[in-house]
Order: sequence, then structure tokens, then C-alpha cells
Amino acid sequence: MTLFDVVFSGNDTVYGLTEGAIDAAIAQHGADKPVAFPDTAYSLPCYYGVTGTKIADLGDLKEALGVVKTLMTREKRLNDVFMSGVATALCAEFIEVLKYMDGAVPYEAPCCGHLGDAVIRELGVPLVTGDIPGVAVILGAAPTAEEGVALVKSYQEQGILVTLVGGIIDQCAEMGYKTGANVRVIPLGKDVTSVIHVVSVAVRAALIFGNIKPGDAAGLMEYTFKRVSAFVNAFAPLDPVIVACGAGAVALGFPVITNDVDTLAAVHANVPKSIIGQPDIEKFNATSLEARDIKIKITHIDIPVAFASAFEGEIIRRGDMQVEFDGSRVNCFELVLTKEAAEIEDHKIEVIGPDIDEMPEGSKQSIAYIVEVAGKNMQSDFEPVFERKFHSYLNCVEGVMHTGQRDMIRVRISKDTFHAGFRAKHIGEVLYAKVKSEFAAVVDKCQVKVITDPEQCTKLRNELATPMFDKRDKRLQTLTDEGVDVYYSCIMCQAFSPSHVCVVTPERLGLCGAVSWLDAKATNELDPQGPCQIITKERVIDERIGEYEDVNEAVRKFSQGALEDVSLYSIIEKPMTSCGCFECICGIEPLSNGVCIANREYAGMTPIGMTFSELASMTGGGVQTPGFMGHGKHFIASKKFMKAEGGVERIVWMPKELKNQVAERLNATAKELYGIDNFTDMIGDETIAEDPETLLEFLTEKGHPVLSLEPMM
Repeated sequence: MTLFDVVFSGNDTVYGLTEGAIDAAIAQHGADKPVAFPDTAYSLPCYYGVTGTKIADLGDLKEALGVVKTLMTREKRLNDVFMSGVATALCAEFIEVLKYMDGAVPYEAPCCGHLGDAVIRELGVPLVTGDIPGVAVILGAAPTAEEGVALVKSYQEQGILVTLVGGIIDQCAEMGYKTGANVRVIPLGKDVTSVIHVVSVAVRAALIFGNIKPGDAAGLMEYTFKRVSAFVNAFAPLDPVIVACGAGAVALGFPVITNDVDTLAAVHANVPKSIIGQPDIEKFNATSLEARDIKIKITHIDIPVAFASAFEGEIIRRGDMQVEFDGSRVNCFELVLTKEAAEIEDHKIEVIGPDIDEMPEGSKQSIAYIVEVAGKNMQSDFEPVFERKFHSYLNCVEGVMHTGQRDMIRVRISKDTFHAGFRAKHIGEVLYAKVKSEFAAVVDKCQVKVITDPEQCTKLRNELATPMFDKRDKRLQTLTDEGVDVYYSCIMCQAFSPSHVCVVTPERLGLCGAVSWLDAKATNELDPQGPCQIITKERVIDERIGEYEDVNEAVRKFSQGALEDVSLYSIIEKPMTSCGCFECICGIEPLSNGVCIANREYAGMTPIGMTFSELASMTGGGVQTPGFMGHGKHFIASKKFMKAEGGVERIVWMPKELKNQVAERLNATAKELYGIDNFTDMIGDETIAEDPETLLEFLTEKGHPVLSLEPMM
């Protein structure tokens, strides 16, 4: 047999299974029976991406199967192999969507099956920044569970997102290896067709971030090849169905590495850099990274456990906790201080107080860590930028969970990490190594004090940390758009959204919520040729909407001409583009003459008549969408929020959880601008209304100021 024979055979097998499954479903339910994956605005994402056609019911699915049949050409050319691979993938998607009929939940933990749009947007920022340098798809069962888990762990420790299909899932369970989206090791399902759920992630990344138009199959495949650094590891034995699925992966630009070299030789599979035989499982990692040209940044940190971005979402439950440092119960804080070089001994880590092995298991303790830095280019404005990074740094430690900031931090250390030898000094080692590597342009020397003595923590919190935080807050409150001479661009998201440009100002942070004006300023200082460039604001075109000729010129340049002009303060006139990483989406609700805001975590319906996913599908991709705007949570309470249309008093609805998060700052803004007390009490949420008519009744009852404003359109 040749490669052509094997792929065509596998394709025919899956097509036959798909046809039988669809016919049986129609016979049972009728052709009008709806079919859909949950929590996505992209119908059946793979079929929609390739053909531009949305599938709504079983009749559509049967018709789509006929379209798939046209891809199954049988000339003995590589193009036919790849198209048959795509056809196999689409058939797999059809089989999988049938599992979700009538709201069924076909997958149980640890398997996830379909991943919603919100998950993909959640992954957007780390994919853009390189914290997730690639995506591994591991298929089948390794020769031994030990080898399989070692491979998974090797990718996880490099920050790579790992997805699992088939026997490798049971092997991880057998070895007690922790999996889940929060540690970026995601079991998809035991059936080979469940591999389509990771293909769906790649396809939706192109639609969400890349402004790829549904139906542009060539553009889709070019995007996934160039911008989605994914690869497949397939364990022996390879049957024809797996080989056909592999051909679909190769068509998207994802190389397949396998230890089944005998099968590859037998079918004369020779597609350089696309189908690669590697008999040694220990070399799968290196071979895969080389095939996909993935470069891993390595910072050596002298700690006894792994350090990788894959652990950022790890949850340490109370029963698994060795010790907890809780700033809500006892005195804790984290602080960066700029010193003179003579005052600092580089790489000095000092622990003041009892170590972790002297603390009772399960107890709550005080902790403070002070990172002192010196450098000729260091500025005090950078100190809070460094501090905000501590959350990410400590969460990257295997078995350590960090939440909060400043003096409201909580740090949990797991029993496993403690028993591996992790102690207080290792917190200092992590902070030292990351500050020195990430901020090398401004930090010449760094030392860390880790304080666990309760009396010292209380004294230093009251006498040093709190006054410093208060001083910074006063400085930040004085930073306004009018009070600075320059803004900054941010094009980090262009790795996935080539035409998107954020313009970051003191009162409007990046739409991902992760880049403030001070962050952008520091990024520019650290890397003058990097993603954040200075934008002057000297030539005003329209102060009302916040349009500047300088800004327009910069946007044209950084979007490679895809964008002509933007406003900073309007949702209707030339609004800023959105990449897809936004924390929130704001959209006009015509009946109330206001706007609704939905955050990424909210899965329900909005009074606009669309879910977050549906709103996002028309707002992302680096295009301007008048009437809709992606933005960060912090921007909601800004005095510049929709300033051209009347400001925050246009806000009529947002999810209750989001409303609670922004209430204090939003109420303060409304009080200052309009003299309104407790403004958020006038804003609807999902417990009050999910339709415009009920919302309007609520707004009228509350006397919401939006009802007296001029129409926006």
C-alpha cells in the first residue's frame, strides 16, 4: 500500500461512519432537528471556516456531507491526500456535533470535548505574548505510561499547551498526573474523532484574531500554518483513520511526528518536515519543536519544582495545601523599591523569620517580599509594573498559587511542592531570576528579602508599604490623557491579528486589560524597537471624539495600511479595532439608547440579543465595527469611556459579577461627573433583565439618566 491508499481508505471509513450516523439521526429526529456545539458563535467552526456556510440542523448537515464528498478526489497527488485529510477532519466534526444534540453533555471529566469561544479568547493573550509558544496534540497511547507522562510533562514545563486524545488520557490518570485547562494539559476525548476539537481551536483562532473570512479555505490554511504553532505526536500503531486525520493536520501546517516508522516506510510516506518518523519517544519533544521552528526561552531558576506558564491557572485546594499566606487575615505585602547600586548585593536572597518547614501544616501565615533593584535606567514609575508581574511569576511555579496584589495577596504552597523541597528562599530565587531576565535593560542589580516574621510584616506594612502604595495612587490619579505628551502603540496581538493596533493612553488601557500606559512606557524603555512605540498627540483633528493626525499616521504605519484612522473616545465614529483578546465587549442597545457590556466569563444572553461569543464574532479580527467596542474591564470606570457619546451614563446593563467588580470605581466616576450616587444600582444585570423591554422598564423605574440623553444614532 502507498500513502495514497492508506489516507483514502481512512477517509472512506470515516465518511461511511459519518453518513450512517447522520442518516440514523435524521430517521430518529427528522431533518429539522437543530445541531450545534455549545458556547460558540461559529456554528460548526471547521466546516464554517472552510466553506463559509453555517449548519443549523440535520438537513444542513446531510447537505454539508455532500460538499465534503467533493473534496474526496482520488488522483495520486499530495493535494488529494491533503484534501482527503481535510474531508476526514470535517467528517469527524460532524460525528462529534451529533453527540451534543438536545443539549447533551457527552464528555465527563477529565475529558473536555468541545472548547467554547471564551476558552480560545482566554488563550489569546498568552499565545500572543509567547507564554504559550506552541500547541501539542498527543494522540494514542505511549509504549509505557511513564514515557507518555514524561513527554506530556516535558511540553508542560516549556509552557506548551498540551491536548490529549485516546490512550494517553488513561496513562496520565494511571500515573496520577494532574490535567485540565487550568494547567494547560487538556484531555479532549478517547475517540480519535475528538481530535477535531483542537483543530476547531486553530480554525477559530484564524476567524477570531486573524480576520480570515469564513469560506477562504486557502487563507485559513495559510494562517494556521504561519501563526498557529501546533504539531501532532502520534503513537504507534497508526491505522488508516489516524493517518487520514494526520493528513488533515498537515494540510493546516501541523507536522506529524510518530514512532511508527515501520508503517511510514511501508506506505512510502515521505513528506519532509510534515510527516516525520522518530523511533525514540524521548526525542519527540526536540523533533517536534524543530519541525515547527518553536524557540523556547529558558531562564534557569534554582528551585526544586518546575517553572512554566502552564501552571499559571493551577488551583491549590485547601486539602492539598501545606501553608497559606493570606493578606486578608494577616499582614502581607509585595513591594519593589529602587535603590542606589551601592546599597544592593546582587542575587542576595534573605529570609527573615521562620521557614515553611517550621510552620504548622495547613496554617495561615504572614509574608512580605521586598525586591530591591538598581540600574542607571531604572525609574520609580517601573516599580508597580514589576510588582504586577509577581502574580504571573509565582503562579508559574508548580504547586504555588498566587492571587491579589500589593497588601492583599494570597499565596498557597501545595504539599507536593513542599515535600519536593520548596522553601521561602525559593520565592526570592523566582523573583530575582525573572526580574533580572525580563527587565535586564533597566535592572543591573537585584536583591530580595522574604519576611515571614509576623511582627516585622506588620511593622513594614504600616510604615513602608502602605505609604508607598498611597503615594503611587496619588500619582496615578493625576495621570490623564491631557496631562501627558505621548501615547503608546501596542501591537503584541499582531502575532494573531495582523491589522490590529491598540493605542494606549493613561485613561484607556489595552483592550486585553494587561497593558496600561505605564506598562507600555516601561515596555518601550526596555525595548525601544518592540511592540510599544511612542505616538505623539500634537495635531488634534477632533477633540470631542479623540482623533489626532499623529495617532492616525501611527495606526496606518503599524497596521501596514489596513487602518486609516481611529478615534479614542467614540464607539460609533472610527472606533478602535479589536483583536479578539478583549476582556469585555460594549455594544449599543437601541431601545434604551444605551450600551450593554459583556465580559468574557459571562456565558448568558444580553439584552442586545447576542451572547458574548456572538458579539465577539463580529467585533474581533482587527476591524472597526461602529456600535461595538472591545475593551478592558478597567476602562469601564474611565472618564474617557465613550466620552463622545456621553460617557459612562450610557451604560445600562452588564453581568452582575462584572458590575460588582467595577462598582466602586464606576460609582466614584459617576458621582464626580454627574453627581449620581450609587450609579451601579441603576444598571441592569442578568438577574433583572435579559431582554430590552424588561430592561427599559427597570431603567425607567430607576430614573436612569440615559433616558434623557440625545439618541446616539
